[in-house]
Amino acid sequence: MRILIIGYGKMGKAIAALAQQRGHEIAGILDVDNKHSFQLPAATDVAIEFTNPDAAIENIQFCFRHRVPVVCGSTGWYNQLEQVKADCTRENGSLLYASNFSVGVNLVFKVNEYMARLMATRAEYHVEIDETHHTQKKDAPSGTAISLAEGILKENTSKRKWVNAAAQNPEELEIRSHRENDVPGTHVVTYSSPIDTIRLSHEAHTRSGFALGAVIAAEFLAGKKGVYTMADVLRF
Repeated sequence: MRILIIGYGKMGKAIAALAQQRGHEIAGILDVDNKHSFQLPAATDVAIEFTNPDAAIENIQFCFRHRVPVVCGSTGWYNQLEQVKADCTRENGSLLYASNFSVGVNLVFKVNEYMARLMATRAEYHVEIDETHHTQKKDAPSGTAISLAEGILKENTSKRKWVNAAAQNPEELEIRSHRENDVPGTHVVTYSSPIDTIRLSHEAHTRSGFALGAVIAAEFLAGKKGVYTMADVLRF
């Protein structure tokens, strides 16, 4: 495939390198430095977008207008997700979005929901989420932490909402966010009681897992119409 890379930071560079290793061609690179002069290369099969919450929707809309399927790894814009989905339908576009493209993290999402279902009636356990990312990550909590929280809220009706602060009452699910220099990302779901502690965790060692998942998602999306997630790619 001919892949357009949107955002050429650490993730964009990792995606470009891995895509080429898998036999794909980089059709072009759209970044903050050339956004005003950029011309879409001919025969672009799919775009992979990893930028920031402020730029993501504009980049997605650019792809819709030019009939380029887009894989979006930016988070922090999901408060506008329903409108973007509607735009995708109206433009007959193609969008695959995910809070995390790591295959391992998406497996953890499923295990997290199952664990939440098992623990829903165990009132003696207190559940909370802890996430750590690099200091350049602008959104907090991370999209991955929010996905974990939503998985718990889906299965545990004693929790009404998540908060990115110390929980003030038992109905709140606490997410603690930390930002440190040059770390790929760690997420931990903890269930603690007076007698024991249970942890479900995922620690990324490099960015290559995210890059591989994004390229696999692009391979899946090419030629399709509509809105998809990694659950579709992995056939959950």
